Amino acid sequence: MKYVVGYRPDERGADAVALAGVIAKTQGAELHLVNVVHNGKTAAPGLEKQALSLVPGGVTATFSTRVADSFVHGLSAAAKEDNAALIVVGAASNGLFKRFTVGSVANGLLHASPVPVALAPRGYNRRDPLTRLTVMTGMREGWQAVLDVGTAAAGRRHVPLRLVSVVEIDQLEQSDFDLANALSPAKQHVNTVLSEAAAKLPDTKVTVTLAHGRNIEEAVDGIGWKSGELVIVGSSRLAAHRKIFLGSTANKILRALPVPMVVVPRDFQAQGI
Repeated sequence: MKYVVGYRPDERGADAVALAGVIAKTQGAELHLVNVVHNGKTAAPGLEKQALSLVPGGVTATFSTRVADSFVHGLSAAAKEDNAALIVVGAASNGLFKRFTVGSVANGLLHASPVPVALAPRGYNRRDPLTRLTVMTGMREGWQAVLDVGTAAAGRRHVPLRLVSVVEIDQLEQSDFDLANALSPAKQHVNTVLSEAAAKLPDTKVTVTLAHGRNIEEAVDGIGWKSGELVIVGSSRLAAHRKIFLGSTANKILRALPVPMVVVPRDFQAQGI
């Protein structure tokens, strides 16, 4: 298994390498650090040594410089050539601790990548392996692909899997409002998903959480997060086949998360990350 890592000689490049190393540990996954140049530019001297020095011990990595029209095109092409399971990049931050805003490169990948994309928050410097995977499972079309990726990844890593359904109270029907009844469909869905995941992972701890709040941000803030956690979400049902399109709910989740996130393309059928 191979992961393509978007590397630039800046903070975001270091964040991407750190996250890729964490995800790769215990997988035997190899990292391919890709520096994309265009307009006839060449890579700075010593860049390969600088990039590879950031890779944690025990993780195999290679480095290459690729000429392409854009960082997005270069990383996508490298992922296809490598038959990569994942593209990892650093995301921008809005200044709040470990919170995201999506920069131009990450945004471009979230509309073009044929494989899952992992986004590292600014300042991400974890070195230890993942401690838990959280799958955000909505009720709309596409949740099955996200569940499949999450269960496969948790099973291989032997880490707990948490299934989370987020309900935005302000968007529910307000007439004769009753919270318990309003949340009932979501509860039924997550219990169904829990049963399916538990059957696939008999030796893995699988739990379910129904997160709700007046808005997505409040709901996400209301559930606990581990420092070694990774969140997996699906792309919008509006996405083209095997492409990513970050819908409004996933965008809100992203902006509220204090941990890294992986976005899975619609109809993605590979066996995990």
